[in-house]
Amino acid sequence: MNSRKTTTYVVLLSVLVVGMAGGYFVSHLVGKNGENAPGKDRTVLYWVSPMNPNYRSDTPGKSPMGMDLVPVYADGQPQQESVDLRISPAVVDNLGVRTEQVSEGVLPHHIGAVGYVGYDEDTIFSIHTRADGWIEKLAVKSKGDKVAAGDLLYELFSPKLASAEQEYLTALASGSKSLVSASGDRLRALGFSDDQVHELAKTRQVTKRVARRAPHAGIVAALGATEGAYVTPDTEVLKIADLSQVWMLVEIDESRAGLVRAGQKSVARFDAFPGRTWAGVVDYVYPVLNSRTRTLKARIRFDNPGELLRPNMYGRVDILANPVARAVYVSTQALIRTGESERVVVALGNGRFDVCPVETGFESGNVTQILRGLEPGQRVVVSAQFLIDSEANVDAASLRLGAGKAGCRLEAPAAASAAHATTSSGAAS
Repeated sequence: MNSRKTTTYVVLLSVLVVGMAGGYFVSHLVGKNGENAPGKDRTVLYWVSPMNPNYRSDTPGKSPMGMDLVPVYADGQPQQESVDLRISPAVVDNLGVRTEQVSEGVLPHHIGAVGYVGYDEDTIFSIHTRADGWIEKLAVKSKGDKVAAGDLLYELFSPKLASAEQEYLTALASGSKSLVSASGDRLRALGFSDDQVHELAKTRQVTKRVARRAPHAGIVAALGATEGAYVTPDTEVLKIADLSQVWMLVEIDESRAGLVRAGQKSVARFDAFPGRTWAGVVDYVYPVLNSRTRTLKARIRFDNPGELLRPNMYGRVDILANPVARAVYVSTQALIRTGESERVVVALGNGRFDVCPVETGFESGNVTQILRGLEPGQRVVVSAQFLIDSEANVDAASLRLGAGKAGCRLEAPAAASAAHATTSSGAAS
């Protein structure tokens, strides 16, 4: 008997504790869509839809969306205000909820990309022989060697070249200007420089080895022959590239592909040179998207004083697209991103919150442009918003109808519309 009484007391005590705890929670974290109903002595003017205040009825019933209509009383206050969640201000403080204001102003438009340094292919010069022969002296020994304009690259022994030299000397001896001109042109066609032709006319001696010199300064980007090798016109003996300017090939995410254009300025940073930046210009935007990485390739040209930047060096680039003059934006951390939508938690004051769908534009630093869903001056939650969103448990239908809530805006603000139009027209141009 005593054991039964003890058990009964324990059960009653447990129920009492749970009830008190539940009451405390409800009193601090009030359920969705309002608080306790007000007194019954108030005069009802009409009934409205909780999701669309513009829908009114003289009698209670259901809204077109199947929701119970709420009464509006003579003092102008509906029985329930259409907000997603109410939280006691004390609980708001305990949760560490922080809010920021939706801002409007000039928004810099930086497009981040990564890529690798490459040769400026406009400066690459391939050197081939114009006749079969043997390289009897190779002045350049390895790939990467630096050469100055006029430096000796190699000396070639070629019977064909020796025969052309002899024909030129015979024409000089004949005194025929037409023969001299024709044989001189043949020498130039075979790769002789004007200086070499004049030297031959001066010495009147066939050279055993014809020298080839660098047309401009640079580094040896490729070396296709060795000393003593037999070469033909098909053989690429050398490739020289100038490093005073370099290209950087960067990959741009598909979502930003329409914003990049030739002529835009850019700033690059390289791990090899911390704290330093290089200014460049977008030189060319390739017309084809990479189907595997879903990125667009762009080419940026940089001056390279001191030749510090070297091919295959990794770097990060900020492409400076046109800034948006009147952009509406919020802190990026305020956004709640799911696989299907983006939304924010709007703070209405006094512990009231609405979860509102938004349409975003581009990111700039730590802020994101808002094209639709918010207006300047509203306040959005930037910390604990995931907890509030989870507690609100707003379904997809409610998000689609978010404009009926106090904190949500269906239409885009004028500033955002103008900014979006400017950005779109700029990208199209």
